[in-house]
Amino acid sequence: MTLTVVSVAYPFAPVTPDPAGGAEQVLAQLDRALVEAGHRSIVVACEGSEVAGELVAVPASDGLIDDARRAEVHAVVRGAVAQVAGAADLVHLHGIDYPVYLPGPGVRTLVTLHLPLDWYPADALRPDRDDLWLLPVSQAQARRAPEGARLLEPVANGVDLDRYRPAPAKGDHALVLGRIAPEKGFADAIDAAKRADIPLIAAGPAFPHPEHVRYLDEEVRPRLDERRRWIGAVAGEDKRRLLAEARCLLVPSTAPETSSLVAMEALASGTPVIAYRSGALPEIVENGVTGFLVDGVADMADGIGRVAAIDPAACRRAAEACFDGRRTAAAYLNLYERLAA
Repeated sequence: MTLTVVSVAYPFAPVTPDPAGGAEQVLAQLDRALVEAGHRSIVVACEGSEVAGELVAVPASDGLIDDARRAEVHAVVRGAVAQVAGAADLVHLHGIDYPVYLPGPGVRTLVTLHLPLDWYPADALRPDRDDLWLLPVSQAQARRAPEGARLLEPVANGVDLDRYRPAPAKGDHALVLGRIAPEKGFADAIDAAKRADIPLIAAGPAFPHPEHVRYLDEEVRPRLDERRRWIGAVAGEDKRRLLAEARCLLVPSTAPETSSLVAMEALASGTPVIAYRSGALPEIVENGVTGFLVDGVADMADGIGRVAAIDPAACRRAAEACFDGRRTAAAYLNLYERLAA
């Protein structure tokens, strides 16, 4: 059975082979898997995206993303989705803003809920049509569903184990990697590294949302010094090297994380993860075996001091056993065929 799948990205972040956002990374994995399996993959995403299939580009946003800019872009996305949905066996939406460009009844549509469920409008989790399916990405996320939510069984995320490998030796620095946003806790990571008296590399983009820019300027930049540096966005070999050579990855997220691809990438790189007990992170980090689950800055600093007790080989074994992206892609392709039938 040859399928045509239209994947619709969150329109304010580009899809690339190694994007910053988890939703974009999952979409990129599935786009590649579709093409490699001989299916047709059409991706609706912002300009600057790089896909394996066919790109339907919508304008990229320059400057701050305010309500007026969102409305303009959403209108373009609605038009693009309407243009290609008729040729699709299935439309797959990935953005938190999916209700504003959701195809109408008669178009089989899958929505992956990449973000905490209480970030979505409540009525968006109770679809009143039989050709719309909602998919969580972890058991922890599914357990937080409100009464009456109609969800499929979760498909867990995974990463490309061939891309991430342990390094011959570790450096002396900790790493925090991801989008710079208030809920990602970069300020806590910097404070924990200072308490532990070790260097820290902070890496990742600050997208032009007003609250993200304000967090970077008011909470992150003032904490930086010669030993705690922000190096901006990283990708490709630079990102893989940072993950493999770090003493540990810090994940001080205050949001109920639905997954954590960067934690999986770190473990695949033989790097222990020290994370807050947020959402699905306890499903990824085995306390005392592949890292530490901690509560607050002081506890994270203590974990940094004890991280030498974690065996990098155990981290890699856990990634191979639990976070193989090939299993994720196969599960999605099976789901696509079932929903399109």
